[in-house]
Order: sequence, then structure tokens, then C-alpha cells
Amino acid sequence: MKARNTMEHLFSCFDTMYQVMGEAAPTLTNDAFVVRTYEAARAMGAVALAFREYLGDVPSETLTPLDDALRQALGDDDTGAMVLFALAVVVGPRVLVSLRDAREQLELDDAARAVLNRASEVLVQEILAVGEVSKRQAPVEDPRWLESAQELSNRLDASGNAESFGISR
Repeated sequence: MKARNTMEHLFSCFDTMYQVMGEAAPTLTNDAFVVRTYEAARAMGAVALAFREYLGDVPSETLTPLDDALRQALGDDDTGAMVLFALAVVVGPRVLVSLRDAREQLELDDAARAVLNRASEVLVQEILAVGEVSKRQAPVEDPRWLESAQELSNRLDASGNAESFGISR
């Protein structure tokens, strides 16, 4: 049952990213970040769907620390820079570690391993895409923005999610 619980947990990670990014995109003020956020939401939704196809009918449960980090980023910056920063630098790497840990620590069938591998590939692609769009934007030099960005990571560290979001419920 542990492998299934872990797959459900990882589904929640991607479903949470999908929901928050999808809700956020139309509210952002920087057009390039709007597009990138929509594309990231679509990619996370496709991964969530792959988990759902593997798991069958599984309830969607928000992963609170991840949800809180993304929503805080949205509250701190309406351009979209902060939420994309959160995805690429704060949240995404922690989800990647969770995916790696699941592959290394659990006995998984080939189908589960394929879902995890695809999830990792998509997440890395999205992190790289955020970097590409960010290069074409003016750098953020506001000290308050930088403090808020650091606070996102600090909060996750303090909540026990310093390196990952864990691999099971």
C-alpha cells in the first residue's frame, strides 16, 4: 500500500501545481509570464492526468505547503515573476527530490516508474522554460521582492519541507 500512497501523494503535488497555476494565469499582469504560467499549468495538468490514469479514481487533495508557497508568491507579486520563481526554484526542485526518492526507495511496477519518469521530465522542462522566459524580462531588483522570494523557501524549510515534499502521506 505504501507505493500507492506515495503515488497519490505525488499526484497531489502535480494537481496542486496545476490548480494554482491555472487559476493564477489570467490574473497576472506580465503577458510573457501569463503565457508561461498557462503553459506550466497545462503541463502539470497533463502529469496529474497521467497519475490519475495510473491510480484510477483518486480524490484530489491539495498539498497544503506547496499550495501555500505558490499562493504566497501570487500574493507578493501580480506580474507572475514570483510564482514562476516559486515553481522553478522553490517548489519544483523539492518535487523533483520527492520523485527521485519514490523511484529509489519504493518497489514500483513499470507503469508507475514510467509515470514518475515522465513527471520528472516535464518538471525539468518547465523549470528550464521559466528560465528562458525570465531571461527576456527585466531583472527584478526590488529588495522587498528578493526578501519575499527568500521567505518562500524559509517557510517550506520551517514546515519540514526543506528538501522535498516527502514521498508518502
